[in-house]
Amino acid sequence: MNKHGEQRGETVGERELDEMMADEGDLRRPAKTADERIPRSLVGSIVAVGSLAFIGILTETVMTVLFPELMEEFGVSTATVQWLTTIYLLVVGATMPLSSFLKRRFTLKSLFVVAVALAVVGSLIMIVAPTFWMVLVARVVQGVGSGIATPLMMNIILEQSPRSKVGRLMGVGSLVITVAPAIGPTVGGAVSAILPWRAIFVIVIPIVLLLSLPVGLKCIRQAAPTEHAKLNVVQFAAIVLALVGLILGVNQLGVAISDGVAGQSFGGALAVAIVALAVGLGALAFFAWSSLRSFSPLIRLGWLRDRVELLHVVAYTLLPMLGIGFGYVITNLAQLSLGTDALMAGLLVLPGALVGALFAPIGGMLLDRFGPVRPILGAMGFAFVGLLLLLSFSRMLTPGTLAGFYFVFGVGYALGVSNIMTSGISGIPGPFVPDGNAVFNTVLQFGGAAGMTLFSTILSVCQAGHGEIGSASYVAATTNGGTWIFVAMVVIFVIAIGCLVAAFRLRASRQ
Repeated sequence: MNKHGEQRGETVGERELDEMMADEGDLRRPAKTADERIPRSLVGSIVAVGSLAFIGILTETVMTVLFPELMEEFGVSTATVQWLTTIYLLVVGATMPLSSFLKRRFTLKSLFVVAVALAVVGSLIMIVAPTFWMVLVARVVQGVGSGIATPLMMNIILEQSPRSKVGRLMGVGSLVITVAPAIGPTVGGAVSAILPWRAIFVIVIPIVLLLSLPVGLKCIRQAAPTEHAKLNVVQFAAIVLALVGLILGVNQLGVAISDGVAGQSFGGALAVAIVALAVGLGALAFFAWSSLRSFSPLIRLGWLRDRVELLHVVAYTLLPMLGIGFGYVITNLAQLSLGTDALMAGLLVLPGALVGALFAPIGGMLLDRFGPVRPILGAMGFAFVGLLLLLSFSRMLTPGTLAGFYFVFGVGYALGVSNIMTSGISGIPGPFVPDGNAVFNTVLQFGGAAGMTLFSTILSVCQAGHGEIGSASYVAATTNGGTWIFVAMVVIFVIAIGCLVAAFRLRASRQ
C-alpha cells in the first residue's frame, strides 16, 4: 500500500467504514480459490512463533508456583513477590496494543527476530540475576517479547490462512495459548521438587535458538507490504497508563477490603485504589476519544461502533477472567481447603486444562463447518454445566471432584472461547483486522489479570480474621471463599453469554 493508500485507510470516515462493515460474515480476505490446502510455510510459521508464545506464557504460570522458593531466596514478602506476575502481565498488556502499528511498519520476520532476542536476553538475566530487582527487569524484557509474539502468531494465521481453514488454525493458536497455563503449575511443582528454579530458563534458551529461530527464519513469509506508519506516542502512553491504573486500582481495592475485614488500617490502600482507578478510567477514555479523532491512531477503533463487534469484545474480556483465573482458584483451594501439596494441586488443573486445550482446534473445525452460533453457544453451555457443578458441590469438594468438574468446564471453554475471537474478527473490514487482533489480545490479558485479582480478593476477604493457615477455622473460611468465587464466576459467565446471544441475534437480523 502506498503512502496515500495508507493515509486513506487510517482516516476512513464513518460513511466509508459503515459501507465496509455492511458486508459481514467472513474475514475480509481474497475470494476463495480452488486450492484451500494449508501451505507448509504457514505451518512452520505457526510452529516457530507459536513455540515462542508458548514459552512466554509457560514461564508466566510456572513462576506463580515458585513464589515460596523465590521469597526465601531473595528475602521478599508475598506482596512483593506477586509483582513478578503483575508486572509481566502489565508489560504484555501494554505491548499488545502496539501489534497493529508494528505489523504495518515492520516485516513479520523482523518482529519475530526481535521477540526471539528478547526471550533469550530475558532468560539469561533470569539465570544470573543476583537480586530480586534484576529478576523483575528480566520479567519486563520477557513480557515485551511475549507481547510481540502472541499477536504476531494470530496476525499470521488471520492473514495467510485459506478461508475455509481459518477457524481450525485459530483453534491451533488458541491451543498454544491455553496449553501453557495448563501445564505451567505442574511443571513448576516438578521443577521445584528436583531442580533449582533457574533451570527452567536454562532449558528455554536452546529451545528458542535451535527450534523457534531456524524454523521461523525459513518459513515466515511477508504476505502484505509494510507501510510508513507512525507511532502515536501520546496514545501509547495513555493505554499504558490505563492498563496500569486499572489493574493497580483493582489490586489495591482488594487489599483495602481485606485489611478492613481483618480490622487493620485500610485508608492508604483505599486512597491508592481510588486514584489509580480514576487515572486508569480517565486515560482509557482519552485513548478512545483520541483514537477516533486521530489522523494516525495507535489502534483504529472505528469498527467498535458496530454493536456486534463491541459485544464480542466484552464477552472476550469477561470469559478469560474465568479461564485464566481458574489456575489460581483450583491450586489455592486444593492446598488451603483440601490439604494437598503444591505438586498435587498443579496436577488437579492439568487434565481439564490440557485436554480442554486439545479440543480448541476441533472447535475451530466446527466453526468452519457450521458457522459461529451453534459451536460457540453449545460449547459454552457445556462449560456452564461444569461451573454449576462446582458451585453446587463447593462445600463438599474432594480433589477428585474438583478436578472432574473443572475438566467439564475446561473442555467446553476451550471448544468455544477461541471461536469468539474468530467470530468477532470475521465482521471487521480487512484493513482493520490487525487492530481487531490487537484489541482482542489486549482484553484477553486484562481480563485474566482482573480475574486473578478479583478471585484472590474474594478469598482473602473470606479468610481474614480466621487464624493461621491450616487451622480448622481457616480451612472453613477458604471453603466459604471458594463458594463465593464460584458465585462470582457464574454471574460473569451469564453476562458474557448474554452479550454473545445479543450479538448473534443482531447479526442475524441484519442478514
